[in-house]
Amino acid sequence: QVQFVESGGGLVQPGGSLRLSCAVSGSFFRIIAMGWYRQAPGKQRELVAGITSGGSTNYADSVKGRFTISRENAKNTMYLQMNSLKAEDTGVYFCNGNPPYTRWGQGTQVTVSS
Repeated sequence: QVQFVESGGGLVQPGGSLRLSCAVSGSFFRIIAMGWYRQAPGKQRELVAGITSGGSTNYADSVKGRFTISRENAKNTMYLQMNSLKAEDTGVYFCNGNPPYTRWGQGTQVTVSS
């Protein structure tokens, strides 16, 4: 059964950077499109970045130019490099397929605050 384990979140000041990691179980990782999702306080979960099996990427307008999604198929791992962080980037970040599977991981909390 597919499992997603997110890590790398934390507390960072505005303008700072964080790198999130997502470990995925299962040998199918290399053939599926993946995404990073964010759930801000009081809001619905939203897709902020996606990457196809071939490495093509897409971003929500709110993070374009600041976030970079990447994947390392040999390690069944996906990353999200987040730069120039803003308070509105605060939330719990999840990884999943794109479109997402039913089962979600625990997510990793990102808090941007001075």
